[in-house]
Amino acid sequence: MPRDSFNREINYLRISVTDRCNLRCVYCMPVEGLRFLPNSELLSAQEIERVVRAAVSVGFRKFRLTGGEPTLRLDLLEIIERIAAIDGVGDLALTTNALLMPKLARPLKAAGLSRINVHLDSLNPETVERQMRWGSFDRIWEGILASEDAGLTPIKLNSVVAAGYNESDVVDLARLTLERDWHVRFIELMPLGGGECATLSMKRYVSNIETRRRIESALGPLTEIPSEYLADESRNYRLAGARGVVGFISPVSEPYCGTCNRMRLTADGKFHLCLLNDDELDVRKALRSNSSDPLSEVARILLRAVEQKPTGHHLLEGRSTKDRSMYQIGG
Repeated sequence: MPRDSFNREINYLRISVTDRCNLRCVYCMPVEGLRFLPNSELLSAQEIERVVRAAVSVGFRKFRLTGGEPTLRLDLLEIIERIAAIDGVGDLALTTNALLMPKLARPLKAAGLSRINVHLDSLNPETVERQMRWGSFDRIWEGILASEDAGLTPIKLNSVVAAGYNESDVVDLARLTLERDWHVRFIELMPLGGGECATLSMKRYVSNIETRRRIESALGPLTEIPSEYLADESRNYRLAGARGVVGFISPVSEPYCGTCNRMRLTADGKFHLCLLNDDELDVRKALRSNSSDPLSEVARILLRAVEQKPTGHHLLEGRSTKDRSMYQIGG
């Protein structure tokens, strides 16, 4: 198991397979002025497989596919089949907005996907359209139910809370756990990237301390559930008599950098050392070189990335990443 310079075990790789998305959430992507990577700059399914094989060879066991919106990759099933077939992959999950899951849920499960996280900021259709722009609550909900029916469980719903948009909707989301065996997690806004999205994030920030108080005032006390593993970014609770779990991911008010076990691979083939820092190491060049042993070279780059992983972010100092504008929702 690789350890970084702060003695944290790093065994979880989040893989962005595309920078494109079929939503334009207000805190993530502007509606206009976007430029996306040409397909030639994206890692291919075979290249992603090689990175995962290299990661497994040095001790990584947990993998998650993200975006943008990963279901927009036309070869997503092939990517999942390739990764799922690798001996040593312990967990393979997907983060999605679920808009395309009614058709994809069963094929993804058959390909080897274990479970999904779904980004949903509200149960109010009007709020979804306003905050998640281009989103449709009915289509997302249909995708969630299709995923549950296909066995992509446990279902985890991730809601980003923004003042003036959905802070009053957290009660209805938390109430879902009373009847459904789902994990509903609330995520604090992070000032990622620049421009209007970062500005909105700073103005619309809502502490999870406030979100928890709102939920408890309406639904009763939340009882903390001990974490199953040290690196869980969510602090988990249960309402009295509930089947599911209410979680809080609080990178601003309660940073969890000290137990972080994650590394990120960008869609264009760079190991991104921390979501809230700009440092990256290029791996695409090694994948596309004429090296006689590309897997070993990729493994060496990954271990170097682990060694260089920073201790944490600087949000409390008023500093944030400059180059990352994609809001990667939850774990």
